[in-house]
Amino acid sequence: MEKLVSLCKRRGFIFPSSEIYGGVGSTYDYGHYGVLLKTNVKNAWWRAMLRERDDIVAIDSAIIQHPRTWEASGHLANFTDPLVDCRFCKQRFRADHLDQVQCGHAPSKHPGEAPECDLTEARAFNLMFETTVGPVKESGATVFLRPETAQGIFINFKNVLQVARKKPPFGIAQVGKSFRNEITTGNFIFRTREFEQMELEFFVPPGEAPQWFAYWTAARRDWYIELGIRPDYLRLRPHEREELSHYSSETSDLEYLFPIGWSELEGIANRGDFDLRQHTEYSGETLEYFDQQTKERYVPHVIEPSAGADRAALAFLCDAYDEEEVEGETRTLLRLHPRLAPIKVAVLPLLRRDGQPELATEVYQALRGAIQAEYDEGGSIGRRYRRQDEIGTPWCVTIDHQSLADRTVTLRDRDSLAQDRVAIDVLPGELERRLKAPWRTPKLA
Repeated sequence: MEKLVSLCKRRGFIFPSSEIYGGVGSTYDYGHYGVLLKTNVKNAWWRAMLRERDDIVAIDSAIIQHPRTWEASGHLANFTDPLVDCRFCKQRFRADHLDQVQCGHAPSKHPGEAPECDLTEARAFNLMFETTVGPVKESGATVFLRPETAQGIFINFKNVLQVARKKPPFGIAQVGKSFRNEITTGNFIFRTREFEQMELEFFVPPGEAPQWFAYWTAARRDWYIELGIRPDYLRLRPHEREELSHYSSETSDLEYLFPIGWSELEGIANRGDFDLRQHTEYSGETLEYFDQQTKERYVPHVIEPSAGADRAALAFLCDAYDEEEVEGETRTLLRLHPRLAPIKVAVLPLLRRDGQPELATEVYQALRGAIQAEYDEGGSIGRRYRRQDEIGTPWCVTIDHQSLADRTVTLRDRDSLAQDRVAIDVLPGELERRLKAPWRTPKLA
């Protein structure tokens, strides 16, 4: 993980937030390439939800919602973690994560293992961030930053049902920021207090819930594999009964083998009709579906695949990171799926003279309107190749003396290092063909 964190900062993917002021724990800012990567992850998710299906619609709900939302959902009463304090080092820890963190006084041990450790009894700690709405804090209304995007979908169920012209089974999808005042954060962007979720609430007739749970469990695993995650680095872990959330009758975690070990990448839950019934009770609005054909009235059950854009981006980065020996030197690269790569093609003049930069600029201008391209003329060609390898750019176009004579370029492949001579006139079409072609990570070889 240390090498990946170093690469992300060095190449402008991710920086510690507020670094000039000493930083804020487990808070990160995305640089240019990080923004492009995470945007591609979200776009791939939206594509799977909307462009490739006819039974899902989108929504973008508010971060601050009516406080009763969180009473109905159970977050005010149940969204807690067990907290312990160490009276000696003055640090706080999750009581159920003591074996995963370092002691504040003796880093080689876990909290409670050092002779000096003096831990308090565990107590419930609510994870929601509280704030006030109004010009004066003392007289403002207490509200919360949402800890999940799901409730914004449930409270809009009636609105969407009226205008979307859908009937169960159908889904409502959302991407957005959520906030949790986590006691134990860390492992880079794996667990942070501010994060972006990609959530689907799929509403189904009650009797069909088990089959749709099985369907979405398989579909979400396939999505990661299609985008390059190695299958043997993914596993499904069904929750034991004592692990299940209060609303869930069945939940499975899709786990990825991160450098820190097997950890949750995405959760798929059968939420039953809990949420719609709770919001019906607390709001007084009936949230149900009436089937005009069968004359049946029922509260749909909900299957929820819930992923994190940040955690997904981290998994793709971890799986893509690679080192290999090339001509006696170590080449570091990101073998990202071309659809996820921040930059699809880099245009590089071999020399900064003899008309090569001018022709390279012409090629760059012709490509940038169709795909994410980058122009780079600084440094030796070898160093520029290595830089693009570390960014994860799948193809580099090199302009040289021959290019000026016959308007052909060298098209270099990131993974194989193969170099093909391609005419400038057919270059856009060739890159489009390669981008659409099936891709398989060379790490499976």
